[in-house]
Amino acid sequence: MLNKFIADTIPYFPKKFIWLFSKRYVAGENMDDGIKTSRELNHRGIMVTVDLLGEFIHTIQEAETNKNEYLKIIDRFTSENITGNFSVKPTSFGLLIDKEKCYSLIREVIVKAASNGNFVRIDMEDAPCTSHEIELYKRLKEEYPKNVGLVLQAYLRRTQSDIENLICTSHSKEFPLNFRLCKGIYIESEGIAYKDFHEIRHHYLMDLDLMLRNGVYTAIATHDPYLVNEAMELIKKHHVPKEMYEFQMLFGVAPALRDKIVADGHNMRIYVPFGKDWFGYCSRRLKENPRMVNDIISSMFVRS
Repeated sequence: MLNKFIADTIPYFPKKFIWLFSKRYVAGENMDDGIKTSRELNHRGIMVTVDLLGEFIHTIQEAETNKNEYLKIIDRFTSENITGNFSVKPTSFGLLIDKEKCYSLIREVIVKAASNGNFVRIDMEDAPCTSHEIELYKRLKEEYPKNVGLVLQAYLRRTQSDIENLICTSHSKEFPLNFRLCKGIYIESEGIAYKDFHEIRHHYLMDLDLMLRNGVYTAIATHDPYLVNEAMELIKKHHVPKEMYEFQMLFGVAPALRDKIVADGHNMRIYVPFGKDWFGYCSRRLKENPRMVNDIISSMFVRS
């Protein structure tokens, strides 16, 4: 309860104080920081997906700026030979302002990535965005079948049906669907989201089983050792080849588990966020996992 109280009040503290904790989970404020962190992970045999932080915009001009930044990121990461791809949040491209313009801007990013033989994943955001982001993915997948993927959240009651519908409507046998499955982070009502910890785990595994047995390229995004072990059992059960799945984790979270998965011979990709708008990202992670308060307290007394 104390950790939850602190987690709820921390976002109102000065940003300099929050950065003491956040720097463990964010690569930095600029592209050089993202490159440096990504290269270090690559040297350990770990792939990355990079995310320019910042989703709460108010104008299409801001969306255009974000698009231009991503084009620079793709150029730079490609020239630096980073093994990784790119994650985008549609709200930072104007999804809630102008859906057609959002499609156009993200399409430009995908065109750029595709020209370099790379890949863009559309992040899933809170419930008002879910249907829009699935439709955006379907539209872009038709044009660029091997260069775009989607995130799905196991805690949403609709997710299993969404997966089934996407599988049924997929027209490309050569280029399989590509989904990242995570538990889900946004605060939603009980009417649309499972709330119980064990229930969320159960539905995560149901969704994962559905993906793996239907030939979906599956990014297994979790820091939960139980889910990691169960995922490995499902991989064995369905005889899933190594090139059809990977594990994914957030930068700075559960490094010991990450290293064990890599040591066991599985593909691993780390979500590497960077950018000046790191405050909202870290505040949201803190609300999701109040136990991270311990990191804040430690950071006050331990020099990193």
